[in-house]
Parts: sequence; structure tokens; C-alpha cells
Amino acid sequence: MLKEKVFTSDQYLPQFNLLLDEVALFSENFTNGENVVLLERSLLYGKNIFAPFFQQANFVSLDCSPKSAESRGSYNQSLVSDPRFIETGCKSIRCTSDDLKVESNLADLLLIPNLVHHVANQSGMFNEAFRVTKPGGHLFVFEPILRELHQEPDDFLRYTPYGMIQSLEAVGFKIIETKTTGGPFTAIAYCWNQALQYIPEHERDTWSEWFSGHFKDLEVLESKYTKNLVRNYTSFPTAFAITCIKPN
Repeated sequence: MLKEKVFTSDQYLPQFNLLLDEVALFSENFTNGENVVLLERSLLYGKNIFAPFFQQANFVSLDCSPKSAESRGSYNQSLVSDPRFIETGCKSIRCTSDDLKVESNLADLLLIPNLVHHVANQSGMFNEAFRVTKPGGHLFVFEPILRELHQEPDDFLRYTPYGMIQSLEAVGFKIIETKTTGGPFTAIAYCWNQALQYIPEHERDTWSEWFSGHFKDLEVLESKYTKNLVRNYTSFPTAFAITCIKPN
């Protein structure tokens, strides 16, 4: 349901499959009452969209929605108004990402999905992430590289995987794994999806139908042509995920 309605990763935005697949893998390994802490923007949805993954863990939701969300309200609520959505009754603790309202060394797993670029004080957030994660605990961060400006003006700095690694290591985390997703062909698909939103509604269906007919072609090209044949030391990921551990 999340892939279909919230992230539309099966139709337009495949970069978010990396996020959802990684969260699903974590959910299989945190099933014995571990403390799973999530930094999210639940004000945007009116619900905790990742809480259903961790029903067998001690799940803590920290709502780090930007201030603009307070006046805009839950304008994405319709995306989770679906009978397939699992209601957990989880409540969020409202806080800022550089002042998390939980004790130190709490999280066996700390998740920061698709949030970093909406945080003004990112160094403060990384320091808080290190404080809240218990020694031996894991941190997972997902971030897009290719995105339009959105939720303006609360859209700040985007990282490359290398820049994120540097920032996380600087506060004390040890990197376990880095994964990237996407390439130039799905980047075209992403930008085309954004471009459709600029076309007047009475013309949009025609172009949307054209795009839908070619989306699978772009996915085929992406799987077939994976290396830049002109420029060395060059790649075109659209998003990345990093898993770290806080050393004992």
C-alpha cells in the first residue's frame, strides 16, 4: 500500500523502493521488544506510516515535522486513507531533530527516513542521533539526491553518500553499509513526473498516458546500461541508504 499510494514507487518514483525494502528488512530483525526510534513527519500524514512495520518492538515516534507543517496540517492524510493501512495507535512525541525528547542510549535502532534535507540544523541532528542510539545500536538513514524543492521554505541541504558518511563518522558512528539506487534513466522518469504537475489538468492526461507507456522502457534501459561509458568516476544515483553502528 505504501509503495502504491504514498510513495508511488511502483509507478513513478522507484527510488523509494530502497527505503521501503530496507525498513522491511529491519522489521524482520527487531521483533523482541527492542527499542526502535523513528524520526519522522507524522504531522504530514496524521499517522505514523512506519509504525506497522515494528509492532513487536517498542516503537517510539518522534515527530520532527518542520514548522510549516503546523499551519498546513495533514495534507497528505488522503494517501493513508486506505483500508489496507494497519492502525497501531502509536502516538508521536513532538520535538525538533536537534533536541530529541528522549533519554540517551535508548535506541537499538534509530531510523531517519527521508528527513535530513528538511532539517536546518543537520549537525545538531547527527549529534542527537549519536546520543540517542545505544552502544552497539544501529542507525539507518535514507536520503534522496534528486528531488524538487518541496515543503518550501523547509528544504535545506542534500547530501551525496560520501558527504553523509563524513558527517556521520564525524559524530562517532561506524559505517556498516551504503546502498544506492537509481540512475540516469529513472532520473528522467522522476523529472518527467514532476514536469507533469506543471501541465494544465486538461492537457495532463495525454502526457501522463505517454509517460506511463514509456516508464517500463526506462526501467529496462536502467537495468541494461549501468555504467557511464564516457566519463570515469561518474555515477547517477537518485537516492541512497546508509546503515551505521554506534561503537561500544
